Amino acid sequence: MQDKLLKPFRHDHDYTPERGDSEKKTRRLVLLTAAMMVFEILAGWRFHSMALLADGWHMSTHVAAFLITAAAYAISRRHRQDSSFCFGTGKIDVLGGYTSAVLLGVVAVFMAAESVLRLFHPLPIHYNESIAIGCLGLCVNVASALLLKHGHGHGDSHGHGHAGEMDLNLKAAYVHILADAVTSLLAITALVAGKFLGWVWMDPVMGIIGSGVVAQWSWVLLRDTSVILIDRTPQTDLKDEIRKAVESEEGTSIVDLHVWQVGVGQFSAIVSIAAENPRTPEYYRKKFKEHAELLHVTIEIHAVPRGVAS
Repeated sequence: MQDKLLKPFRHDHDYTPERGDSEKKTRRLVLLTAAMMVFEILAGWRFHSMALLADGWHMSTHVAAFLITAAAYAISRRHRQDSSFCFGTGKIDVLGGYTSAVLLGVVAVFMAAESVLRLFHPLPIHYNESIAIGCLGLCVNVASALLLKHGHGHGDSHGHGHAGEMDLNLKAAYVHILADAVTSLLAITALVAGKFLGWVWMDPVMGIIGSGVVAQWSWVLLRDTSVILIDRTPQTDLKDEIRKAVESEEGTSIVDLHVWQVGVGQFSAIVSIAAENPRTPEYYRKKFKEHAELLHVTIEIHAVPRGVAS
């Protein structure tokens, strides 16, 4: 009898969105990128091309990033019913995106360092082989981008100006693909200029430009993921709307309010209310029902004398 009476008030904390399709795409991406990585390394060894070997090992960092993305999906899925995760496993996906962003930043630093070194100490370049493999790598990047095209969108903003439901883990993988595509495109441009115009300096200069672009993308990803991981109050109008909904009643004030993200586009809140005519927690929760992104709300109610909460 007791369980039946309490059942309406119980709920699980599985707020993890379904990412099955994204997980499958990421696994395919790992295989495709790993195959290209091995091919470039073997081709570089066969043709004695340091450029191809370097690009092959560079691609290995992207394979590592895609493995992190896939692992984050798998861990999130396997533990979504684990009660030890207080607010579900939504942040595991975000952690995967953050880790990939850090790796992307490391790639940018090494790209810049290697490019500066080659600017002052140029190495002989095997133009024909490098251009051919660079074009093949670009084709792989385009194919990979098309594979993820429908999975990294911005999602629904719920019409309230809140953070969308963008999959930051998948976005990190997508950015790695874009970074590799930009690197390949700049490298091809530099190699063609070097082969036909003799502009050997173009190769390291394009490398420096590419590292700057990659660093910028890394910073954006770090910014978007870190604010969720450290429970920083999101820059949305959600707090103002909660306060407005509660304090619209005379003699009712919010004395303490905390809103944070438990995942991408998913929020939790603790609301402490002082009311001259206090209502039930369920009454106040109904005021937030239009906010589908507000998944878990804890309400604390204090009865105060008339005139105090006005």
